[in-house]
Amino acid sequence: MREYLLTLCITAAVTYLLTGPVRKFAIVAGAMPEIRARDVHREPTPRLGGIAMFFGLCAGLLVADHLTNLNTLFEKSNEPRALLSGAALIWLIGVLDDKFEIDALIKLGGQMIAAGVMVMQGLTILWLPIPGVGSVALTQWQGTLLTVALVVITINAVNFVDGLDGLAAGMVCIAAAAFFLYAYRIWYSYGIEAAAPATLFAAILMGMCLGFLPHNMHPARIFMGDSGSMLIGLVLAAGAISVTGQVDPDALKLFAGSEKEAVHQTVPVYIPLLLPLTIIAVPAADLILAIVRRTWRGQSPFAADRGHLHHRLLEIGHSHSRAVLIMYFWSALIAFGALAYSVNSASMWIVLSVVFLSTIGLLLLLMPRFTPRAPRWAEAFVPPRYRRGSAAEAADVLEAADTAAEAGAEAVEGPQEAAAGDRTPVAAGVSGVNGASAVGPRARLADRSRSR
Repeated sequence: MREYLLTLCITAAVTYLLTGPVRKFAIVAGAMPEIRARDVHREPTPRLGGIAMFFGLCAGLLVADHLTNLNTLFEKSNEPRALLSGAALIWLIGVLDDKFEIDALIKLGGQMIAAGVMVMQGLTILWLPIPGVGSVALTQWQGTLLTVALVVITINAVNFVDGLDGLAAGMVCIAAAAFFLYAYRIWYSYGIEAAAPATLFAAILMGMCLGFLPHNMHPARIFMGDSGSMLIGLVLAAGAISVTGQVDPDALKLFAGSEKEAVHQTVPVYIPLLLPLTIIAVPAADLILAIVRRTWRGQSPFAADRGHLHHRLLEIGHSHSRAVLIMYFWSALIAFGALAYSVNSASMWIVLSVVFLSTIGLLLLLMPRFTPRAPRWAEAFVPPRYRRGSAAEAADVLEAADTAAEAGAEAVEGPQEAAAGDRTPVAAGVSGVNGASAVGPRARLADRSRSR
C-alpha cells in the first residue's frame, strides 16, 4: 500500500507542478479557443492541460518501475507498456485537437487505433464471467472488438462530461478511488497478482486528477481539453479491462463448488468492473442521452450542444460550483455503493444507505436556491458564501452589487453593439443559464480586439 500511495503522490506532484508552465505554454501557443455558444465560462481559457497529466502518468510509471514490490509487475506483465503506448497515441491526438480542432471522425479513428495498440501488447479481455454459465473464453477477434468498444465508450463518456470546471477530473478521481479499493482488495486479500496492474493504474489515475484539480476548480485557470479527458478515460478503461477480463473468477476460491457456481456467487464482486459504465454511470448516462437527443433532432451524434446534465443543472438555478458538487455526489454514491455491494451483497444496511443518500441527492436537486451554512468550527475551511455572520452577508451584498453593475454595463453596451451591425448573433437558447451565458463577455472581448 505504501508504494502505491508513493506513486500516487509523485504523480499528483508532477502533474500539479507542470500545470502552471503548461498554462503559459498554451497561452503562447494560442491554444485559447474563442468562447462558443455552448460554453459556460465567460473568458477565453487555455487548454492543453492534458500535457501535464500525461507527464504525470509517465512519472508515476517511472517511479513504480524503480520500487521494490512494484518492479516485479513490469517484469511479469506487459500491461504498463501497453497502457503507456495507447496513452501516448491518444494524448497526441488530443493535443492536436486542442490546437487545431480536428474532425470528430478522425478522433474516433484515433481512439480505436489506441485501443488496438493496447490489444496488440496484451491488454485485452480474455474471458468474461457470466452468471449461470461460468467463465466464457473469448476468441481473439471477440476479445479485440469488446476491448476496443469498451475503450471508445469510456473515453467518450468522460469527454462528454467535461463541460464544467473540475467536473471530469473530480468524477474520474472518485471512480478511480472506488476502482483502487476494489482492485487492491482482489490483489492483496486473495493474492491474485493479475490484479496488480489495475491497482497501479487506478493509483496513477487518482494522482493525475488530484494534481490537476487545484488548477481546474471554478474559476478554472486552465482546461484539460481533449488531450486530458481522452487520456484519463483511456486509463480508466485500461484498468477495468485488466482486472475484469484477465482475473479468473474461479481463482478467488470463495466457494468450493463448480466454476459455474463460483461465478454465480461472485457476481456482486464483478458488478463494479464488469463494464466501466457501472463505475462512470453518470457520464455514461449523459453520453447515451446526448446520442439519443442529437439523433432525434437529425444531428450528428458528435455534434456539440447544451443539453448535457451539467447544463440542465445550471438551467434550473444551481450555481457552477453546486452543479459540480451534485455530480460528484451522484458519482460517489454509484461508485462506492456498487463497491460496498461487492463486499457484502447480503447486507440490507447497504441498500437502505443507498436509498437514504439518493433521497438526499434528490432534495439537493430540488433546492437550487438553498445555501447551506457551515458550522462555526468549519468556517475556516469553506468559501465565504457558506459562512455565518456579517462577513458572509457583506460578501453576498458585494457579489449582488457586482452582478447588478455588470448587468447595467451590458444594458448600456447593448444599443451600441446593435448599432455596429458587424456581429454574428449567438444561437437562441444559451441565455438564462444562471448568469453563465457567454454573450456579454464575448462581445466585449471582440470590441477590445478591434479597438487595438
